[in-house]
Amino acid sequence: MIKYLGSKRRLVERIVDRVESCAGVRSVLDLFSGTSRVGHALKARGLRVHANDHNAYAHVLGRCYVGVDARRWREPAAKLIAELDRVRGRAGWFTETYCERSRFLQPANGARVDAIRTRIARLALEPELEAVALTSLMEAADRVDSTVGLQMAYLKSWAARSHQPLRLRLPELLDGEGSASCMDAGEAAGAFEADLAYLDPPYNQHSYLGNYHVWESLVRWDRPEVYGVAMKREDVRTRPSAFNRRGQHAAALRDVLDRLRVRYLVVSFSDEGFLALDEVREMLAGRGRVREVAVIQPRHIGHKIGIHDLRGRKVGTPGPAHNREHLFVVELGPLSVRRAARRAPVGPGAARPSAGKSSRSPRALKFAT
Repeated sequence: MIKYLGSKRRLVERIVDRVESCAGVRSVLDLFSGTSRVGHALKARGLRVHANDHNAYAHVLGRCYVGVDARRWREPAAKLIAELDRVRGRAGWFTETYCERSRFLQPANGARVDAIRTRIARLALEPELEAVALTSLMEAADRVDSTVGLQMAYLKSWAARSHQPLRLRLPELLDGEGSASCMDAGEAAGAFEADLAYLDPPYNQHSYLGNYHVWESLVRWDRPEVYGVAMKREDVRTRPSAFNRRGQHAAALRDVLDRLRVRYLVVSFSDEGFLALDEVREMLAGRGRVREVAVIQPRHIGHKIGIHDLRGRKVGTPGPAHNREHLFVVELGPLSVRRAARRAPVGPGAARPSAGKSSRSPRALKFAT
């Protein structure tokens, strides 16, 4: 999977263990799915997962790793990836923007991205195959990029891996059904029902769209207006998330919690967030019985590099080398579940519970792709 700030790579087994500690859980709603690392791990354990994220690149990853049933798509996907890997490079907008005007990838690899992405668009693939192809291309580009894992900037000198040729691989598809959506978290919380919801919301001012704008442009293939040295998409400025704003974060999280129709919550939150941990505990305790564990984590790669000014000179002193990730497990009382169900509007275009299934039943899982 792609390099990702906030990835739960080190925590995924702990998260899965806590989900499995909740009695009777068969379906999970992952509201801030990101790379879908957690959703993929839960699906591998036999759970039915719905992955949601409001960024297009994350929606593609969710559809690939959670929504695609390998029993149906593994063979055609393997053939497609082999075909796309034979496509010769041809430079275009992507190469000019991210390899010449900036230095995220070597121009030869950028030309391959241009040509393969153009080929994917022209094939008019079924959504499942398109998601697999785009995921394979994103991950191939990620393996040869020249960053520290964020697209806020690129390295002054080419990374050693950037000289390697771009090669496609078949993503690790899993057997079983799942689904994905690209919605605001509040809308998705009200639109889908599950036994358990996993929440890993952004907790500070750093926008995932800004951090991974290159992948957003690769997936949308919309040739957006860009700005700054990093060639960020213009909508990084105009499409902010309430979760990245200190004054709006608490209200946005409460709104999501009020809309959810689940029996259990598993919430991941850092001690470096906008909200103090006592605020998070109080918010969750109002909805049911809370269990909690803290895990010490090394901070992101930027801490190791240090703080630099615009001329590349090291300035200032980084903060602590570690933070604590807190995992909360909440068992909602029956009254909380009923109240949340009454408050939860179904988002535009979202599937409603099918006829014959009660919208209050925690077993009734109705997911839309």
